Amino acid sequence: MTQVATPEYSRAMSPNQPRTPARQMRIGSEWYDFDLAVKAQGSERAAVVRAFIDWYIRRPGAELPERPDSAYWHSAETETGGA
Repeated sequence: MTQVATPEYSRAMSPNQPRTPARQMRIGSEWYDFDLAVKAQGSERAAVVRAFIDWYIRRPGAELPERPDSAYWHSAETETGGA
């Protein structure tokens, strides 16, 4: 039996649409260090980037995101071979 992709089928199989559009940036290997540092804080990359942007454009009440102690993610980078 062949599956035909009808508009109704496509909508039913699509993931939830986020409230904000995806943005693209080119970032070098620092992205991997950033990922380790963010995980050390128990956070997510997108949340930290949004917080930084809010602080940078001086949104009322925005605070600069806290940075983790580099000892954790530098040791994790060394153990995993680093990027």
